[in-house]
Amino acid sequence: MKSETKEALNNAKESINKAAGHLKGEIKDLVNEVKNQTQEISAKLVAELRKKTDAGIMECKNALKECKGNMEEAMEYLRKKGLSKAAKKADRIAAEGVIALRVSNDFKKATLIEVNSETDFVAKNSDFLELVENVLDLAFKRALNTTESLDELTINDIKFEDYLKQKISIIGENIVIRRVSTIVCKQNQILNGYLHHNKKVGAITLIDYKNESNSTKLQEFVKLISMHVASMKPKFLSYLELDKDLVAKEKIAIRAELDKENEELKRLKKPLNRIPEYVSFSELTESVLKAKEEELKAKLREEGKPEKIWDKIIPGQMDRFIIDNTILDQRLTLLAQLYALDDKKTISQIVNEKNKEINDEIKIISFINFELGEGIEKRVDNFAEEVAAQMK
Repeated sequence: MKSETKEALNNAKESINKAAGHLKGEIKDLVNEVKNQTQEISAKLVAELRKKTDAGIMECKNALKECKGNMEEAMEYLRKKGLSKAAKKADRIAAEGVIALRVSNDFKKATLIEVNSETDFVAKNSDFLELVENVLDLAFKRALNTTESLDELTINDIKFEDYLKQKISIIGENIVIRRVSTIVCKQNQILNGYLHHNKKVGAITLIDYKNESNSTKLQEFVKLISMHVASMKPKFLSYLELDKDLVAKEKIAIRAELDKENEELKRLKKPLNRIPEYVSFSELTESVLKAKEEELKAKLREEGKPEKIWDKIIPGQMDRFIIDNTILDQRLTLLAQLYALDDKKTISQIVNEKNKEINDEIKIISFINFELGEGIEKRVDNFAEEVAAQMK
């Protein structure tokens, strides 16, 4: 009986040893298979993941390793990693970038946007320009007028906020969608825009007109007005939009400015500036204009000029009086500005001439002008102080 038990135990040991040998072999094969699969994942997927995310090679390898080769999970892993990077860049000042413009083929809709970056170099980067084009496309299609409205939308099936942060991670700089503005025409309206070749200034102008057959004739005209707007940067359409307190305050400043210039002109023995009594057409009431006209007539009478020619002299003198006494309007309002392409005429006069030319009743309704980085206070870094701070 003992010998049978001993034999049974030996048989059991032998079976266990055989099973263990098989198990070791299977484990070894499994380890080799896993190694091969891991090598295959690294070889096949890293390039694809890098192409989709623009993340670094090592970041892609680590993401795939963490996510066991799952491409979607690896993309999400990198996206989340990118979000944390983007957040660290959010406090950097973005004052460079581009202005972008799109005008519909029928000149009935136009969008202007400003997208800021930290450096001018990045503003020329293909990823940055792709971002700008996507934002412009979205804003134009949806006729957006606020940057906040972008956050409610998606690009490439990604929430816009996440898409922007992903791009910030890829580009490596803080990116800000600063301004978005769209104009859509009503009946008997047309618009056009102008974007300077450096993409730092852009404008859109909207006009009313009566004769529908003039639509095509007005396309280039409105573009030229937009070019003027981009160049001269008016803040208001006309003097009617100027606040009374603003006019009073600016009158003091303008007269002081001209007085100061006259000190230098006097030293150089050059003609002095006229110090205006008024600075805006809002101050040129009917009684003021009538009084000036009577003053001019009295002067012509003193000079012995025959009355029959007064009507040829006085209009020009009145125009001169108005120009000399509407300096604020010329600086701030579009209609009073001297036309950039003909500085002997105001925009208002140019519009009137166009009306006579095509027998219409054109009116400039509104305009938008963007100047890159306008109003952004750029930070000036002290390199020596920055290095000293990092050495502490």
